Amino acid sequence: MHAILEYTYVDDYLDRRDALRAAHLEKAWAAVDNGDLLLGGAVGDGPYTALLIFTGEDPLRAARAFAEADPYVTGGLVLAWEARPWTTVVGNGAATPVRP
Repeated sequence: MHAILEYTYVDDYLDRRDALRAAHLEKAWAAVDNGDLLLGGAVGDGPYTALLIFTGEDPLRAARAFAEADPYVTGGLVLAWEARPWTTVVGNGAATPVRP
C-alpha cells in the first residue's frame, strides 16, 4: 500500500515559504532517506496544493506523522492537509499489482 498526503496552501504561500523552506526540505529528504517518502511537490501553477507519496510498512502513519511535524504545517503555510491510503495496482512500484 501507499499513502497520499495532500496539502492545501494558504493564499500567500509563495510570499511566506522562504523562512520555512530549508527546514521543510530537510524533513522531506530525511523521509526519502529512511524509505518513507517516494515523491513530493507542488501541484499546478499557484501553487495551491501539494502531493506527497509515501510507502513502507505503514505509509499512512508515516504520512500523518510527517504532516504533524512539517514546518510548513506548524508554521501556518498549510491551510489543511489530508492523508489517505492509496491502493496502487499499475506500475513497477505498485503495492498490489493487477495485470490483465
